[in-house]
Amino acid sequence: RAFGGTAKWRTCYTADGTGRSVLNTLDSKCLQYGVTIHDRTQAEILIHDGENCLGCIARCMRTGELRAYFATATLIATGGYGRCYSATTNAVICDGGGQICALDTGLVPMGNMEAVQFHPTGTVPTDILVTEGCRGDGGTLLDVNEHRFMPDYEPEKAELASRDVVSRRMTEHMRKGLGVKSPYGDHLWLDIRHLGVKHITTKLREVYDICTNFLGVNPIDQLIPVRPTQHYSMGGVRTNRDGAAYGLKGLYAAGEAACWDMHGFNRLGGNSLAETVVAGRYIGKQIVKYLKGASVNFTSAALRDAETKLNERIEDIVSGRKGGENALELRAEMRETMMENVFIFRNGKDLQKAVDTLEELHDRANRIALQSNIPGFNPEMSTALRLQGMIKLCQCTAYGALQRTESRGAHTREDFPERNDKDWLNRTLAYWKEGSNMPTLKYEDASPYYELPPGERGYGGGKIIPNELPKKKFEVPKESLENLKEAKSKG
Repeated sequence: RAFGGTAKWRTCYTADGTGRSVLNTLDSKCLQYGVTIHDRTQAEILIHDGENCLGCIARCMRTGELRAYFATATLIATGGYGRCYSATTNAVICDGGGQICALDTGLVPMGNMEAVQFHPTGTVPTDILVTEGCRGDGGTLLDVNEHRFMPDYEPEKAELASRDVVSRRMTEHMRKGLGVKSPYGDHLWLDIRHLGVKHITTKLREVYDICTNFLGVNPIDQLIPVRPTQHYSMGGVRTNRDGAAYGLKGLYAAGEAACWDMHGFNRLGGNSLAETVVAGRYIGKQIVKYLKGASVNFTSAALRDAETKLNERIEDIVSGRKGGENALELRAEMRETMMENVFIFRNGKDLQKAVDTLEELHDRANRIALQSNIPGFNPEMSTALRLQGMIKLCQCTAYGALQRTESRGAHTREDFPERNDKDWLNRTLAYWKEGSNMPTLKYEDASPYYELPPGERGYGGGKIIPNELPKKKFEVPKESLENLKEAKSKG
């Protein structure tokens, strides 16, 4: 079906429940091949010797017991960090847990954390996503006057402009006072009524279920309340082309948890599905290659070091010996800070405010005390253990956005509206040194050469500060061509 920003129908789908279908298939394959799954188990810290990743220590959420998992290769595939925002389409488990484990080593950088995508159609007030397929199938966006406004901004593509463009246009329109007032803030309308009963109940059946069950809205004859909502993280654990993380041998990351750099600073709808399928297969093969040649010395010293750090953190939280801060209240403050200051439209003043507030929250998170200190079945404990790491991810995002004085992809600076290829054609690498209260930023050059230049994003009037290097035709590596021929021969 059609998705935003594409000229051809190129997005595979299963009605509007593609994600669920992928999960069901994956679950079935795990059962088929007898894969052992330790559910309700949360990774808390990586075991490493400063050079090699040796596995992780995880906590059983049922009992609270700690378990050590030694591994020659460790893969982080935990999804994004959307739950760092108060309004997100992400599942409740998408709190950046894998990225936190990597960042806390002090050796593994996060890449492009300021590159965050906001989806146009999160529902109000639940923030549950209604698929872009609604607009791909002909749905329209309406304002308070039930006027279809997107053609006014994007005459050619209208609702099927890229996600970041549509989200910006929606926000601009609401800023003009043309949003619909509600107890949950301003919103706009998504109209799919004209698609008809059969289409909605077959090709958009999950949208129908979401609207009727969670909103009390029947999309067959009623408008759906929507507004831009945090949706996807282009940033994550920085890896090379094989999915191997920078900084530690034997550590890999894939999917939204990684900055594999398939998407750059933005992402087209449907491309995360493609990345999930391709990265899972390709990086899995690279891990097998690594395992065949790897020789790792598993040391008790590395395990003791990780265990000591984790136990100290747990004891601080359970005893409340450092203070009496409430983890849930701190998390709410963190999320609101990100929503108010590191959202779709950014500027130096708001970003600096976010950096300052998050630094304060980082300090306060050292003084958390639990209201309930039972070890198992304790969501407060899980939140408390994860919170300071979530704040660190937010600091990487906000500080990276503050330092990047340009607009690029999904990163929009109102005070720097031009894309600046002269100074900012690079990737942000955010490290967290032990004992620090702020990330350390470094930058990695990106190629100035491209076959297909980035399109107009709807900001800066199309102004670009060019890179002065001469353009050259992009050449596909010989290895990639051989892999492509092999794939075609196998059908």
